[in-house]
Amino acid sequence: MREALLQLQEEGLVRRQGHRGTQVSECTEAEAVEMFRVRQQIECSGIVRALQMPTRTLIADLKALFDKMLEAAASGDELELASLDRDFHRRLFQDAQLPALDPILHRCLVHNHRFKISRSISPRDLVATAKRHASIIDAVEAGDVGKASEALRHHIATIVDLGPSVFPDERQ
Repeated sequence: MREALLQLQEEGLVRRQGHRGTQVSECTEAEAVEMFRVRQQIECSGIVRALQMPTRTLIADLKALFDKMLEAAASGDELELASLDRDFHRRLFQDAQLPALDPILHRCLVHNHRFKISRSISPRDLVATAKRHASIIDAVEAGDVGKASEALRHHIATIVDLGPSVFPDERQ
């Protein structure tokens, strides 16, 4: 239990306050907006680096994660889909060879999912959510750095309804 609370604290999901106990941290729009921006900067720079020298297994790994995402979506498991989504984006970023930035990306991903899930007004189409990763895989498989970077940038910018106000150049 203690280790789980420490991990949640490390990820910024709970606040521990000495003798006052542990509370779930707020999920503010302002923080979410900044984390979406940081995430987009890290990932879009990372994909350019990753495609300069991708590992042999990158495409196969992304496709395997994509298949698992589709399965989780089809079964209605939103939490598993979110976990696999984080794995997908971190796997893509792994080939950028920027390990010190991975924990920052992970934290952004966790908070982006938390914000998206907690603020969803209506049920989301989970299969459509999973399928949004196909264009990224296609561009990576083609080795097209510009197309891959644009697909990833658009993917991040259109994640939630507040997307256009965070990234004004994007359209849903």
